[in-house]
Amino acid sequence: MVSFEIQTASKAYPICIGKQAAKKLPELLQGKFPGRKNLYLITDSHVSALHADSLIELLHHAGYDTLVHVVPSGEGAKSLACYEACMAKGFEHHIGRDGIILALGGGVIGDLAGFVAATYMRGIPFIQLPTTLLAHDSAVGGKVGINHPLGKNLIGAFYQPEAVIYDTTFLQTLSEREWRSGFAELIKHAFLSSEAFYDELRSEIKTIEDLKDHPKLGKWLEKGIKVKASIVTEDERESGSRAFLNLGHTLAHALEAAAGYGELTHGEAVAFGLFSDLYLSSKYSGLDMDLDRLHQWLVNLGYLSISSDVLDIDRLIPYMKLDKKNQNGKIATILLKNFGDPILSTFEEKEIRQDFAAFIKDYFAG
Repeated sequence: MVSFEIQTASKAYPICIGKQAAKKLPELLQGKFPGRKNLYLITDSHVSALHADSLIELLHHAGYDTLVHVVPSGEGAKSLACYEACMAKGFEHHIGRDGIILALGGGVIGDLAGFVAATYMRGIPFIQLPTTLLAHDSAVGGKVGINHPLGKNLIGAFYQPEAVIYDTTFLQTLSEREWRSGFAELIKHAFLSSEAFYDELRSEIKTIEDLKDHPKLGKWLEKGIKVKASIVTEDERESGSRAFLNLGHTLAHALEAAAGYGELTHGEAVAFGLFSDLYLSSKYSGLDMDLDRLHQWLVNLGYLSISSDVLDIDRLIPYMKLDKKNQNGKIATILLKNFGDPILSTFEEKEIRQDFAAFIKDYFAG
């Protein structure tokens, strides 16, 4: 079991990672919120069937009443309709300002439940209980929100959890595609950290199957979370350096929207966007690395397989123009000067079109 604390401008909160970490939840609740017994658990249909009953039983034995709301599984749950249903369920069951929201699930549930918590009666506490590898990234840092048909995460807030309890036993129920999705964010954290971290992942993980039950997984998760935590500590509300965490995400968010939310996993889109940003980095910011070797590794892991109709730049550009990092009418993306040395770069639409065409030609034509 690993425990450490994240400190932001607005709040400090604990991160607990390890097998059976969820058993720490009653103790944490009693210590942080003595006398408050009304819990509101938000989860999805898939996670509910796997993990909700055991968690509710654990809380019941500790004297807690838990209201449960189950939303559909998948990216579609990050919608205005699901958000409204979550709010209505809480109101109908008289969850007051003394209530505490528990977000049990992957990144979608963390984002949705966190946004509910941020806006429910002007804000009530919530605790992240991530169940996926991907959520090692999304559960930390306090960015919560939902999607709009015009773009991903366009409606949201900065709202920090009271704690993140990451029970790694939950990961054993993940599909290979979910493992792959989460590993993409870990690869991103390696690029934002050090070449040594990247080399370690590349040398030890040849296929996604290698990742499951790997003895170093807990260490890598801790390292990835701490990479994110160090940036969030400097810039909680994304006024500067926090944008660096969006390495690969300008294109990734456009790919997700162009494909239709839920058709691509977030990590599948991030891996493609990451490779694109590193391609641009080699051209514009002096990054010196073997892109061909990276390309082959990503392909071997099952990434970069996106249909040509989704890769139509005419479909992608409108979504890229909605990116929150954009400046003065230019499209912004994150590049690397070196491992752990990111910069924000902006491009005219014409440049994006030309560079994307060259990128596709070099690595995906034929």
